[in-house]
Amino acid sequence: MASQLETAVDTLISVFHNYSGKEGDKYKLSKKELKELLQNELGCLLETQREPEAVDKIMHDLDENGDGEVDFQEFVILVAAITVACNPFFSEET
Repeated sequence: MASQLETAVDTLISVFHNYSGKEGDKYKLSKKELKELLQNELGCLLETQREPEAVDKIMHDLDENGDGEVDFQEFVILVAAITVACNPFFSEET
């Protein structure tokens, strides 16, 4: 039986590959694929990001090698950043 973390890793990989390769390289997310993934999988967490250029900014920030696509390693950076942002331990106390 897989641990919670093992299941989370498997899920992360599956989600990436459910969206990657619909157009172009099956191991990378195009801007369109990234936008679809963000809307479908993180819509509630990112609902404050209604700016039309938000996906462009996210894509630019993630695309470290400048190829216009997000590979799995770049995608994991996004997931890690969102995880930290959603962790109440890191939120400011008011």
